[in-house]
Amino acid sequence: MAEKIRAEKTYRPKAETPKGFRDYFGAEVTERKAMLDRIAEVYHRYGFDPLETSAVETVEALGKFLPDVDRPNEGVFAWQEASEGADADWLALRYDLTAPLARVAAQYRNDLPSPYRRYAMGPVWRNEKPGPGRFRQFYQCDADTVGSSSVAADAEICAMLSDALETVGIPRGDYVVKVNNRKVLNGILTSVTGGLERYEVASMTPEERKEYRALELAGLENDPAVDPIMRTLDKFDKVGIEGVRELLTYGRKDASGAFIDGVGLSSDMAQGYVNFLTAKGSSNESTLRRLREILAHSAIGLEGVDELEEMAKLLDCQGYGPDRIVIDPGVVRGLGYYTGPVYEAELTFEILDEKGRKRQFGSVAGGGRYDGLVKRFTGQDVPATGVSIGVDRLLAALRAKGRVTADTTGPVVVTVMDRERMADYMAMVGDLRQAGIRAEVYLGNPKNFGNQLKYADKRQSPVAVIQGANEAEKGTVILKDLILGAKIAEGASLEEWKSRPAQVEIPVASLVAEVRKMLAP
Repeated sequence: MAEKIRAEKTYRPKAETPKGFRDYFGAEVTERKAMLDRIAEVYHRYGFDPLETSAVETVEALGKFLPDVDRPNEGVFAWQEASEGADADWLALRYDLTAPLARVAAQYRNDLPSPYRRYAMGPVWRNEKPGPGRFRQFYQCDADTVGSSSVAADAEICAMLSDALETVGIPRGDYVVKVNNRKVLNGILTSVTGGLERYEVASMTPEERKEYRALELAGLENDPAVDPIMRTLDKFDKVGIEGVRELLTYGRKDASGAFIDGVGLSSDMAQGYVNFLTAKGSSNESTLRRLREILAHSAIGLEGVDELEEMAKLLDCQGYGPDRIVIDPGVVRGLGYYTGPVYEAELTFEILDEKGRKRQFGSVAGGGRYDGLVKRFTGQDVPATGVSIGVDRLLAALRAKGRVTADTTGPVVVTVMDRERMADYMAMVGDLRQAGIRAEVYLGNPKNFGNQLKYADKRQSPVAVIQGANEAEKGTVILKDLILGAKIAEGASLEEWKSRPAQVEIPVASLVAEVRKMLAP
């Protein structure tokens, strides 16, 4: 009999989030929304329009995670449409907000203004192994200009990013926007390992320079060392200059003691990349001068330096000097589709890690020019540039500095002393709401009044409204200042208690005015 009962026991699923996902509650959601609203105000001021795209795209449109035909769902959460036959589309949750923009720019190219300036905010999903602080769903906040090849568009993105950081509460001195150029990176690749004869590009005619530039790019396309070199340079911030030198040559041991194979370059070649990464001078002018010296034999590299120089001038005339936006050859964006200027926003203040050690907070945003992305759909070159802010990281930085400005105060709670008088309590809460005050009636079991106050504490309510039979007969209500009450419990001074008692009885007609006084800072 017992076995039969066990067999018939109802199955109940575990109440837990899937691995790599998490839930966000009241204060976290409110803080994030407040931060994004302030960023959106900056983007709106710059003339950018909001865009919301579907969370689901075809895997073909996403494009990036297509390693082979047999596994079209690699890296994304994907599924094949049912009952559509063998040729059914594969669909996937978007892994970023840029790939959907490329699809939109191609799909609506005859309807959208050109250039098209948009910003987008929302969750994205990655089917990757989760880890500490690394989730499979997270928020991104992007702004992009599609249809302009001018570096003025890149400069504008950098200025807008600077304004956004300051607007949400990161002051000057606590951040820097670092700018480099993929053409400069391509130039150093051809200069050090490209194998071309070394000519002084400055003495070339425009036609000769154009031809030489084409040879440089052709050499990069066929060089298998390009990707590992780029990945190694991208580790500069993590492993330092000696770590990069080791990884470019014979390899190194990581923090765990495991040996990482090097790229296999000669010491002289590695030194060429070291010279490049350390070319940052005391000013933008000195950095540009050093880059011109290093890239004197690269047409594409000097083209990138010219673009950086123009960006610096455009930013400087608007007041965005190197104290906010700086040229830094150490910025190496890892994504392969960048074609021009690249940039990162780095927070420069220190925080304590989980072991109590001081660490710089690091990067919270990055982006660049990606002129080839829309071409996948149209077959035509469509210039584009944009930036993506890591929402969770930026919010964590604001919390670490105590600069979260969202109002997370709970609602005023109207308690229920008599079930039969619910209409009276609803009338009170209605008056408060009509006056713009966040308020609610307690809708649980009112039998135990203490539980109502515990509920108000859990809701972080600033004020509780109480009206029993005696108060109703007199036409009054009792207001309990829960915030001050907590302070008194912690030992507030007698003078503070006398000047603002934790509990007062007032006429019902004065409810809104008196609650407003209690809520006043």
